[in-house]
Order: sequence, then structure tokens, then C-alpha cells
Amino acid sequence: MKTALITGASSGIGWATALLLSKQGFRLVICGRRQNKLQALSEALETPHQILTFDVRKRQEVFDAIERLEAPFNTIDLLVNNAGNAHGLDPAHEASLDDWEAMIDGNVKGLLYVTKALLPQMIARKNGQIINVGSIAGKEAYPKGNVYCASKAAVDRFTEGLRLDCNPFGIRVGAIHPGLVATEFSEVRFKGDQPRAASVYAKLQALTAADVAQAIAYMVAAPAHVTIADLTILPTDQASAYVVNRNT
Repeated sequence: MKTALITGASSGIGWATALLLSKQGFRLVICGRRQNKLQALSEALETPHQILTFDVRKRQEVFDAIERLEAPFNTIDLLVNNAGNAHGLDPAHEASLDDWEAMIDGNVKGLLYVTKALLPQMIARKNGQIINVGSIAGKEAYPKGNVYCASKAAVDRFTEGLRLDCNPFGIRVGAIHPGLVATEFSEVRFKGDQPRAASVYAKLQALTAADVAQAIAYMVAAPAHVTIADLTILPTDQASAYVVNRNT
């Protein structure tokens, strides 16, 4: 049985990916900040699993939590770097520095910390797979997206560089870049403003977290000699980061 570690598993894409990989027979390490949410997910899983509660933005927490893993959960075959966030939607000259720092810390530094903590064991075994969850925002910027787009572009470039570095060791490295996904993402971005969050997905059929999980499972299921290096997934109503058909 292979072991997958999923960050940001307490909701949305991470939650859906954990459910699907469990159904497919993976042993799981589910990670997040909200113990109660992870416990609820735990009750729905079908395979052996362990909960790790930590904040990816805090380097020591990341390394301490991963070091606490015991066999068989301490041999990670698949890392899904899903944890991330968006805060605010303002032009750069009006944006909050706190929002900017939260996005850089979560979307970039957090992903780097978890990868760095797990990569040595994959290198030593010359085996493993890393999937980073990016965004269409990392492929093209949109108005008022500034630092969020920059943070996801960093994920895109880091994934490419990581794949080059891991190539001699047979480790598969790829990224998935979703467009509009109907999760709590926009509620976080707009700081609990539910009507504004709902407007993001109004008059269109957005992706679901399960749709993205299915795509991640596709990347995982590819034969060992095949790497799905870069996958962009959009709802049919969305053509680009900011071209959306709202006539559905």
C-alpha cells in the first residue's frame, strides 16, 4: 500500500483528493490547521490514515510534524501540495501588506517547506511523486490579482525547476492549475463576505473539488514511465483567467 501526504486536507480540493485516494487504496497522511475538520474527514476515509495538524507557513511546525511520523506513515510515496490561500482582490496600491504576506507565506513558502521536509527520503529511495496545486492565475495575471497571481506563478516555476532537479532520481513532479472551483476559497479571499464570494460562481457551472481530485488521480495513475508535468483544468464556461461565460 502506497502512502500519500496531502496538505490543506481540511476542506475543498484537499478533502476531495483524500476521499478519492482512500477509495483507490492509498494510506493517507492528512494535514491542515483545523483539527476538527481533519477529524471529520478521518471518519469518512476507508484506508489507514494519520492526522497531522500544523500550519504550512511555520517552518519549524512543518519539520517537527513530519519528523513525528512513524512507520508505515513515514515513507511518503506521493506528496500533494494543496495548501494555499487568497486574500483580498485590490489594486496593488490599495492592497494590504498583511494579505500579500499571507499569500506568499502560504502559497510559496509553505509549499517549499513541506517539499523540503519530504524530498530527501524520495531522493534516497529514487522513487516518489510530487503534485503541486497551482492555479490558472499562475499562467496569466488578472486585474487586482497581483500578488496572488505572482504566488501561483512561483509555484509553476518551482515545479519546473524541481522536476529538473529530481530527474536523475526518477521522481515524477507535476502541477495542476485549476480555474474556478466552487469551494470556500472565495469566502476566505473576501474575509467571510458570503454574497461577494457567491458572486464569483454566479451564472456559470464552476468546477467542483471532486473534479479537480479526479484530475489529480489521473496524474497519479499514469504509468511509472509517464509524468503528467503540467495540467490546466477549467470549467467549460471559463476560457481564461478572466474570460468567463456567465450565460449558463
